[in-house]
Amino acid sequence: MTDTPQAMDTGSTAHEEGQQHPIKLYFVVWVLLFILSAASYWVDYAQLQGLLRWSLILIFMTLKAGLIIAVFMHMAWERLALIYAILLPPLAMIGLLAILIIESDYTADTRVIELGQGAAAAPEE
Repeated sequence: MTDTPQAMDTGSTAHEEGQQHPIKLYFVVWVLLFILSAASYWVDYAQLQGLLRWSLILIFMTLKAGLIIAVFMHMAWERLALIYAILLPPLAMIGLLAILIIESDYTADTRVIELGQGAAAAPEE
């Protein structure tokens, strides 16, 4: 092996510099996060109610989290296997929670049908 100063120098500088992303990328993401945050505040300012309100808030929240994870946590430049290892377990939990919510609605509806409307109320003595 030859440990010449040139060979050692090129390896150490490459390691010290690391991967650099253009500053424009960070400014674009910052502007997008600002726009999404403004849209979230607009939902409250417009006094939207019901399912539309919560759907918009959750969509904006998910988009902001995705931008932060992809760019600032450098997930966009990772290998696909690592992305799957990090993102699939929470997505699986969300899917299982959705199934549980559907099942709980079915169970509640069945109790009302079988036991009557007064079954949910406290028994009177």
